Amino acid sequence: MDRLHIAFFGPVNSGKSSLINALAGQEVSLVSPIPGTTTDPVRKTIELPELGPCVLIDTAGLDDGSLLGAERERRTRAVIDETDVAVLLSDAMPGLVAELEACDIPMVVYKRGQGIPALIEQIAKAARVEEQQWLTGKLVKAGDCVLLVMPQDSEAPKGRLILPQVQVLRELLDRGCNALCCTPESLQNALKKVTPDLVITDSQVFGPVNSALSPEIPLTSFSVLLAAAKGDIATFVEGSAAIDKLNSNSRVLIAEACTHVPDTEDIGRVKIPALLRKRAGEGLQVEIAAGNDFPEDLTPYDLIIHCGSCVATKTLVRSRTRKALLARVPITNYGIALAKLQGILGRISLP
Repeated sequence: MDRLHIAFFGPVNSGKSSLINALAGQEVSLVSPIPGTTTDPVRKTIELPELGPCVLIDTAGLDDGSLLGAERERRTRAVIDETDVAVLLSDAMPGLVAELEACDIPMVVYKRGQGIPALIEQIAKAARVEEQQWLTGKLVKAGDCVLLVMPQDSEAPKGRLILPQVQVLRELLDRGCNALCCTPESLQNALKKVTPDLVITDSQVFGPVNSALSPEIPLTSFSVLLAAAKGDIATFVEGSAAIDKLNSNSRVLIAEACTHVPDTEDIGRVKIPALLRKRAGEGLQVEIAAGNDFPEDLTPYDLIIHCGSCVATKTLVRSRTRKALLARVPITNYGIALAKLQGILGRISLP
């Protein structure tokens, strides 16, 4: 489901960019003898033999002594959160090695002159390829009828489905299930034709979908499925209890793993904050962290609500969850939070 994220770390002019270009077979990063040529992380999606779909991440040198060196190093270290395998172009970086070990990230040390096939073999051995994990877990079996409720509002991309919907639909077909798709508006008509074994919906319409269903029909959401596959679903459920303690003086962080132009119906920037303030008071402070931005100091927050993580790696989600737990700040995600806010968390089926 996730691309393997391979990050390259080393001193200035240690050959990181040249190595990535050699791996990719094309010019991905600018190569120059001038120190500090790579300033920001550069990402390249690619398919590699033995590894499959990957993201190669070039980083700035960790010994950059320029005026912007400290900021470049900060951005380089931020890449650790999304790294599945680290390729080191020098083993004389004890601080970095300690951070990678603390995050349980496997490392490969590249020796100058080593062939590309040998490096790929090393990375393949270091990568922890887990057994296939079904998003739907034990919620379905072959032959089941599964109804997918997918709003096609202004947030839905024109002419296509969002990634979680595509992934779940494909998985259901692979598992031998019978999948039926509808919108919230056509749900009642769909229920007249079939009695589904499971309903999977977009979390933002949990309320109306639940009201339309008989209590014996299991209900879950795309965001809940992703929370279980990429994060710690038990921690997210436990973290949602903090919603009951929020008040007008509380401070909540909405963490989005992707960057997008906000819409008037945006779930994280509009709908969830509105529901939180309706429950806790208009004075509730909500802050947004988008993309790779994630506060280093989480202690000022009373709750963190993470997005559905459709484009985030499992490594990133678990890293952020670990940071929240270390800061003793409860963390949950969109799907679990919306179920809690609508009073139906106990009704939701978890994979």
